[in-house]
Amino acid sequence: MIIQVKPDISDSQKDRIIQEANQSGYKITEVKTQLSTYLIGIGKANFDIRKLGLQEGIQDIHIVSDDYKLVSKKWKAKPTSIDLGDGVRIKDGDMALMAGPCSIETEEQIVKTIEHLKATGIQIMRGGVYKPRSSPYAFRGLGIDGLKLWYQHAKAAGIKIVTEVMQVSQIEEMYDYVDIYQVGARNTQNFNLLDELGRVDKAVMIKRGISGTIEELLQSAEYVFSGGNEKLILCERGIRTYEKASRNTLDLNAVPILKHKSHLPVVVDPSHGIGIRQFVPQMALAGVMCGADGIIFETHETPDLAYSDGQQTLDFDQSTKLVKQIKDAFELRKSFI
Repeated sequence: MIIQVKPDISDSQKDRIIQEANQSGYKITEVKTQLSTYLIGIGKANFDIRKLGLQEGIQDIHIVSDDYKLVSKKWKAKPTSIDLGDGVRIKDGDMALMAGPCSIETEEQIVKTIEHLKATGIQIMRGGVYKPRSSPYAFRGLGIDGLKLWYQHAKAAGIKIVTEVMQVSQIEEMYDYVDIYQVGARNTQNFNLLDELGRVDKAVMIKRGISGTIEELLQSAEYVFSGGNEKLILCERGIRTYEKASRNTLDLNAVPILKHKSHLPVVVDPSHGIGIRQFVPQMALAGVMCGADGIIFETHETPDLAYSDGQQTLDFDQSTKLVKQIKDAFELRKSFI
């Protein structure tokens, strides 16, 4: 059960609501977010909410049977829109584009990538300054100094930044320099990190775990929402299966299922999803056509010289072509969906 209370509810009114819910067999947890206050009730499903709904101070009340409550579409039918400022939004019925290198490498690379994004109309730049790598000897990022340098150039160009946060201690130092915190596939069930991201007033994009289920992705988002942060984005980036022909198996089934189950926007990452440069455009277009609200892909001026993930990264000419194809595919999608 989800009870959304009015902004001006008194403590006595709230106490009466909680007491009656407890008497009806529900354990209540209060959740305060940037937008509202909710009372989350865990208990029996066969409960007549009409009597409780008449209590003073209640704005809305819903029975939600899903284990994940706040990210469920069963109480919030209107899709969530993520406003990054300056007219940049990620929302249902639109197509947000995010592109950039796997790793932030040099100032020159930052400048050239931003020039490319501006020329193609992309408003959000992806890149890693903290890189979780399978090998301890691989390039692991420029850290906070690299992020600050990146931010200076992106801010001047009006470009938003999405980058991965790997641990709780990084959240505060990154705060002034990011627009979207990315939770990578390896950290999707790092519940300490998710809890802390629930306390920040910045958007959070959660990538699906390497072998994670759709249910687990939604539960991860529930952690952040229940911590107080409603600015959430879900990302399908492929899962590990027995198939060895590609880096991962991009589960495009997840896109319509997630949009059916949740009110949160859904983004597709074809670069990690297939991991093979020549097939990234096809999978990006498939992501558009299956209903994604955005595409995030990797691009680099010279992918073969990239510090990481060059094999799945498009060069600038390929990126420019893909952006046009995505826009055309999106227009086609709107004509019949």
